[in-house]
Amino acid sequence: MRLGVQREGVLDILKGRVLCTMFYEPSTRTSTSFDAAMQRLGGRTIAISTEHSSTVKGESLQDSLRTLACYGDAIVLRHPEEDSVDVAAKFSPVPVINGGNGSKEHPTQAFLDLFTIREELGTVTGLTITFTGDLRHGRTVHSLCKLLQYYDVQVQLVSPPQLALPADIRDMLKASGQLIKESTELTEDIVAKSDVLYCTRVQKERFADLAEYERLKDTFIIDNKTLKAAKPSMVVMHPLPRNAEVAGEVDFDQRAAYFRQMRYGLYCRMALLALVMAP
Repeated sequence: MRLGVQREGVLDILKGRVLCTMFYEPSTRTSTSFDAAMQRLGGRTIAISTEHSSTVKGESLQDSLRTLACYGDAIVLRHPEEDSVDVAAKFSPVPVINGGNGSKEHPTQAFLDLFTIREELGTVTGLTITFTGDLRHGRTVHSLCKLLQYYDVQVQLVSPPQLALPADIRDMLKASGQLIKESTELTEDIVAKSDVLYCTRVQKERFADLAEYERLKDTFIIDNKTLKAAKPSMVVMHPLPRNAEVAGEVDFDQRAAYFRQMRYGLYCRMALLALVMAP
């Protein structure tokens, strides 16, 4: 897909096809990259704003999905409820791609994260991947941990106790032998061992108690001082958006991969749409 875009700009793999996108939660990268991916493949998108749809009139998710299926060949859905994917699988007559279901999963982000690691480091096998920040609510972390089950990697988890990885995913990593370290501090030893430092923001929107959010939001801040302990080949990744957890000064370090990560996402989502929607 990358070579095709570089050579042709727009491909015609999905010419005549229509993708509907419906986001019940805010999105910049996921919604825009799916829109761009569809257009790069020669198709068209219809973006539905829930604020201006019949959702505000009380329309159910299943009826909204049935409606969009009348107009498009596939749907990208982001929804705050974790069981929204089950509703989509049950009621939608056309394919539905999960653009994020609450704080549980974000599978297409996992695909582009894995692709980023391979492109940046040449392989996924044999690496040590460190996850930092809000591991409890970080759906991108949850999905990537599950995808990494198919690879020979080691995993380190760094978070405040209140934001620890959900027990089921942690137990999965332990059972596979991949989990080698858990810590509430991002020490120099942990950074030095890392091939990938995967940072996440503390998600304000998931907190009922904003005072607790304020206490936790700046627990870990990655800056140039942090990177002094890191390997020259290490990459810093972030699903974005970021707040203060990665300092702006890191942007100018060659190890900062999070903006390249976004571009890789375009190609991954193009490939996914082609697989799902090509005639």
